[in-house]
Order: sequence, then structure tokens, then C-alpha cells
Amino acid sequence: MATAKKAATKGLEALFLDGLKDIYYAEKKILKALPKMAKGAESEDVSAAFEKHLQETEGQVDRLEQIFELLDKPARGKTCPAIDGIIEEGSEILQEYKGDPALDAGLVGAAQAVEHYEIARYGTLIAWAEQLGKSDVVTLLNETLEEETATDEALSSLGEGGVNERALEQAA
Repeated sequence: MATAKKAATKGLEALFLDGLKDIYYAEKKILKALPKMAKGAESEDVSAAFEKHLQETEGQVDRLEQIFELLDKPARGKTCPAIDGIIEEGSEILQEYKGDPALDAGLVGAAQAVEHYEIARYGTLIAWAEQLGKSDVVTLLNETLEEETATDEALSSLGEGGVNERALEQAA
């Protein structure tokens, strides 16, 4: 009776690396989407928020590349259907609401969906890196998580600061 060879088991280290590849892919996709969102926004405040986040995202990609280097792994992305879907929703809002009062509110909402995904992903990666004893990596991931959280708060302020009200008033 032949025994089947068991496939090599994957542990937290492999899962962590896959998570890094996922968020690296996501950040690169976000880099491509943000200029379109900034250009499409009606409000200068919304456009400026996307431009600011574009600069931050460039730094976040750099940090991820540093992490791959620390791990002695190539900086390579892994297709992330979640971010592809979220970005596609943002593109649809951009097309379907162009020139309409609700455009900026929709773009802010789409951007927050991206932020919430990133916050969840970075939080998980930090927990795994801590478990794996990678304190140098934790520090870099925490920097990014703090930026993502601040961006989410700024987007909430934009919505609460009038973007949502303008969409409601102008459509009435």
C-alpha cells in the first residue's frame, strides 16, 4: 500500500508573506486609481485629499519594499480580488455620477472603503509580524497603519464637513 506524500504545510510565516504580497499589489493599484479620483472630483478639498493620499501611498509602497528587503524576499504583488472590486466600484461612481452633485460624496465613500480594507489588512499583518518576532517590520507597518487611520479620519471629516450635505442640497 503506497502512502501519499503529504504536501508541505504552510505556517504563519508563509501566510504573512502572502499578506504582504496582497497589500503590495493593493497599494500599487491604489497608486493608479488615486490620480483619476483626484482629477474627477468636483471639490478642490476632495481632490487635494486624494493628491495627499497619493504621496502617502508612494511612501507606503517604499516601506513595503523595505520590508521585503528585510525579509530577503523579492517585492512582488499577489492579485487581490478584494481591492480590485473596491477600486472598480470607485471607477463606476466616477463614471455614473460625473457632473452630478453626489460625485464627491460617492468618491469619499469609495476612498473610505479602500482605507477600511487597508486598515484591516495592516492590522492583521502587524499582529502576525509581532507573533513572528519581526519588530523591525512591525515598526514600518505601524507607520503605515497610522497614516491609513489618519486618512480615514480626514475622509470622514470631508464627508461630515459638507460634501454629503452638498450632495443632498444640490440634488433637492
